[in-house]
Amino acid sequence: MESFSSKDMAMQAQKKILSHMANKSVVHMFIDDTSSEILDELYRVSKEYSGNRSEAQKVVKDLIKIAVKIGVLFRHNRFTPEELSLAEDFKKKLHQGAMTAISFYEVEFTFDKTVMSEILTGCRDLLLKLVDSHLTPKSHGRINHVFNHYSDPELLTQLYNPDGPFKPNLTKICTGLNRLLEEGTL
Repeated sequence: MESFSSKDMAMQAQKKILSHMANKSVVHMFIDDTSSEILDELYRVSKEYSGNRSEAQKVVKDLIKIAVKIGVLFRHNRFTPEELSLAEDFKKKLHQGAMTAISFYEVEFTFDKTVMSEILTGCRDLLLKLVDSHLTPKSHGRINHVFNHYSDPELLTQLYNPDGPFKPNLTKICTGLNRLLEEGTL
């Protein structure tokens, strides 16, 4: 007997459709204003750092696609209890990363690129374990692309340079992260 599930089919269709619609108007349906502002700043930093507009767009688009797909999986209760435990570990690691990012911003000359890079790499590894059996290798590649890009020690060094061009961007990113932490979103 063939195993067919309309629920599975609907979820796959949602993931596929949403992955093709990762633009600003759709993002607002799934991502709050504060997160959207942070994504805009991450885009500006990536564009300036890489000097490549299309690469910056691709990395942020990949980030949005992954966030939306994980949201769809979560809403459809696709994660096992073990995977939910991994999701909780990921959330804690992401929270730690946000707190560390803000701390490095608020207390001058405390920035440590190795610490920040390791936290982001740890987040990537947990996320890859979480979605291992749910998303395609192409989506795994997107996760690697996003986290490898933002955990680049040179990018982080330039971002946290107190006299560097990214100071206004970092201020907006950290203000947004602070807001998400206060709201309990992150």
